[in-house]
Amino acid sequence: MNVRAVHTLFSALGAPDTDVRFVGGCVRDSVLSRQIRDIDIATPDEPGVVVEKLSSAKIKVVPTGLAHGTVTAVVDGQPFEITSLRKDTACDGRHAAVEFTTDWTEDASRRDFTFNALSMRQDGTLFDPFGGVADAQAGRVRFVGDPGDRIQEDYLRILRYFRFLALYGKYDPDRDIIEACATHQDGLASLSVERVRDEFMKLLNAPDPTLSLTAMAEAGALKVVAQDTEVDLSLDRLINAETALGNDRNGMDWVRRWVFLLWAKCNGCCPAYEGQSEECSQNSGLLCRFRGCSNSRRTH
Repeated sequence: MNVRAVHTLFSALGAPDTDVRFVGGCVRDSVLSRQIRDIDIATPDEPGVVVEKLSSAKIKVVPTGLAHGTVTAVVDGQPFEITSLRKDTACDGRHAAVEFTTDWTEDASRRDFTFNALSMRQDGTLFDPFGGVADAQAGRVRFVGDPGDRIQEDYLRILRYFRFLALYGKYDPDRDIIEACATHQDGLASLSVERVRDEFMKLLNAPDPTLSLTAMAEAGALKVVAQDTEVDLSLDRLINAETALGNDRNGMDWVRRWVFLLWAKCNGCCPAYEGQSEECSQNSGLLCRFRGCSNSRRTH
């Protein structure tokens, strides 16, 4: 973390007089002593005020999601997402209409999981309205509030749940979460290929996503993502090989894992050759759909 850039940014936003905080993943990973990648910040100021403060401090501002209260500030070459506190006023399963608020608990209530609802001031004061620290440390992935309600607000949360289960989970998911994901799995069809692919890619890149894939299959969500293609859930051999390679650039790779899952049941035929089985032909198209290929099949 660029400490000087963080101090510059908090100062520009008016801290400590204005209650500016770190939020989301950077707080969660700090609690778990994991590497912090992206730094997200929230403030009770509305977007216009945020832009005015940053501009006055000669900080570059990019209006990445101004309508939903988010701007990106660039300090010493490092980007920081800054979002005004919000509350949802309407949701259609993909998008939310929001109003701005100054209530931190109200803003935290709209987040997906308890450990993503954490916030922290620059001085280290931690705010944990839903028991997210205990959940993170125990390896529990738990929704804020009722799982079904949160999923209906944004169906992508089904995939986000299984992604976070792969990255942070240590135990089988609660039955009410599996049932909620199963009940609302049809909502995944309303999402764009890109949003589905991005979440599934991150899931497959987890050190060992087997627990998550098994739960995903139980909920019926894996079948939706795989477009009814039968998927072999056994990644043990591949993970062992990746471990032997050291998990460097030749190690984990979501495309390789997806190929392994798809073709483990295809009797070993190569997806690159003409004359492949009908099942393998279907799998070739599914892989290319996720990779964004222009052609659904390749030939030698």
